Amino acid sequence: MFVRIVKMSFHEENIPAFLENFELNKNKIRNAPGNRLLELYQDKTNKCIFFTYSYWDTEEDLENYRKSELFNTVWAFTKKLFNDKPEAWSVDKLVSIV
Repeated sequence: MFVRIVKMSFHEENIPAFLENFELNKNKIRNAPGNRLLELYQDKTNKCIFFTYSYWDTEEDLENYRKSELFNTVWAFTKKLFNDKPEAWSVDKLVSIV
């Protein structure tokens, strides 16, 4: 399993539209083949910055999602709302203590 972390920064007036679109699509994204977890975070000091964490079984599962109509639709909508270039990381989860 690996984790995909995406940092996104929005114009303040676009945050409600982003959150509404995320709410409409979060279950579809979470139910994409190979997706095990989807989380959304908001920065405590800069409310315009958000992070998504998604857990995937394989890199191929993430790539299949990124080639899907769902991703293309969600990303086309979301990227219009940015005030800065998004950043993304794919990381391997080494330890989790719950």
